[in-house]
Amino acid sequence: MSNNINRQNRWVPLIIAVSVIVGIVIGTFFANRFAGNRLNIINTSSNKLNDLLHIIDDQYVDTVDITSIVEQAMPKILQELDPHSSYIPAKDAQTANEDLKGSFSGVGIQFVIREDTVRVTGIIKGGPSEKVGILAGDKIISVDDEAYVGKIVTNEETLHRLKGEKGTKVKIGVLRHGQNKPISFTVVRGDIPLKSIDATYMINKELGYIKIKNFGETTYAELLTSLAELEVEGFRGLVVDLRGNGGGYLSAAIQMVNEFLPKNRLIVYTQGRRSHREEYRSDGRGSYQDLPLIVLTDETTASAAEIFSGAIQDNDRGIIVGRRSFGKGLVQQPIEFSDGSCIHLTIARYYTPSGRCIQKPYVKGQPEEYEMDLVTRYERGEFFSQDSIHQTGEQYKTSIGRIVYGGGGIMPDYFVAEDTTSLTPYYSECISKGTVAQFCFEYTDNNRSQLSKFDNAADLEKYLRRQGLVDKFVHYADNHGIQRRNNMILKSQHLFEQAIYGSIIYNMLEMSDYVQYLNRDDLTLQKAIQLYKANQTKPILDDKKGTQATDPRKKKAAYHRAAPVFQPKHHTLTA
Repeated sequence: MSNNINRQNRWVPLIIAVSVIVGIVIGTFFANRFAGNRLNIINTSSNKLNDLLHIIDDQYVDTVDITSIVEQAMPKILQELDPHSSYIPAKDAQTANEDLKGSFSGVGIQFVIREDTVRVTGIIKGGPSEKVGILAGDKIISVDDEAYVGKIVTNEETLHRLKGEKGTKVKIGVLRHGQNKPISFTVVRGDIPLKSIDATYMINKELGYIKIKNFGETTYAELLTSLAELEVEGFRGLVVDLRGNGGGYLSAAIQMVNEFLPKNRLIVYTQGRRSHREEYRSDGRGSYQDLPLIVLTDETTASAAEIFSGAIQDNDRGIIVGRRSFGKGLVQQPIEFSDGSCIHLTIARYYTPSGRCIQKPYVKGQPEEYEMDLVTRYERGEFFSQDSIHQTGEQYKTSIGRIVYGGGGIMPDYFVAEDTTSLTPYYSECISKGTVAQFCFEYTDNNRSQLSKFDNAADLEKYLRRQGLVDKFVHYADNHGIQRRNNMILKSQHLFEQAIYGSIIYNMLEMSDYVQYLNRDDLTLQKAIQLYKANQTKPILDDKKGTQATDPRKKKAAYHRAAPVFQPKHHTLTA
């Protein structure tokens, strides 16, 4: 009897297993039959995206490029997080951070595209193109024995054809002014340096000046070189110009601030949901801990440049002069994918030594409003009145107790309004349409042999002033669809002279010459010079002339002005 029971018990597990399998099969059949094509997996948010792509690929009515859909979706997903998390496609990843790397491999020319033709505007000294004899003013008409003119010519395509692996060759055909036949050059690509510092010079017998474009891998080394040059000149004070500096590497900013701070001063700290607080402090090895220091900022000073400014301000090491900075206080970490693309994902926030986060407010998923912030600032009068500035963050205190504010950039200790007294709609139209830049390029191209006789900005400017260029430009603009406005031309005369002479100086000489020329009439720099001469580079608690004398959150009537017209920077590219 017991043997029969044991035999029956041995079949029980098998019967149960078969029953479960049959139940699953039947359940799956009826689920598909009555509930449509529901996926028989747990629909968590993470796998919904993958499932959706599989469904589209498998069942959509037309053939679909799934890769293209993913490429288009990635930026939109990241936009839902914050304004600075971003996606970089594989084709752009290599060049995305070239400015910060300090060099790339190419032929060593600067160029612009005019009338569907690549025009060489400058040659990198010591670069591959200079060695073979390519000159500024040459027009590139072929690359590797293929015609390269017409609609195919774009900035991206030109960079693609001229850049390449070090040691590789590219054949370039050019047309040169005064010669009837094309000239062919074979260029061996090499390392092309990209400098972070645009200008280093002595403003007067005591005050040195350094303009920093960004914070890259070589910026700290460049700073040490610039400081050594000024040391030879006997400088006793320093202006660091960070206007237009969009930031870069955190490490570069830390190294540079360290040169000016005593030992164990907090420079910056970062903190995020998954990132523990990490502090960065000065090591006391800086060579310029007592040098009078003035930092210039404006609304385009951002990220690492704000870290530098905030560390100087919160440690009461120097003074900030200019206008409120951009307000980027988010830390991005690059994460690469197997196809070469990458994302820059925000993982933490920057905090200045006083504890303030300088990130300005934003609404997730609304990048357009965030991108329009500078225009909004302009329209409410912030560029012209310190009392129109809105900072809604908490109050913090610097090392000596001065009040500073979080939640929206670095407020300068001394505000300098933008000068718009000579601005007219006529001038704005000429600048915004690129007519000034085009005129200056053509004038430079047609008069290069004469202009090349001058090796400094002062002599070149004297020559240009005798050429009646404003009148020539007005005639040029009239022929290009911008009607003459005599009263406006007279009012904007100085602006036109500065824009035209400056552009031609930029085309013919070095960036440093161009910066020095523009700085001569720069109100922010003039204010810095005035403060240095008055021995007011050391912050004090009762400084009534500083930012802390007025609550920057106080609101006054907004200024009603025309939409801002910022003079465009020269959009030459380097290959």
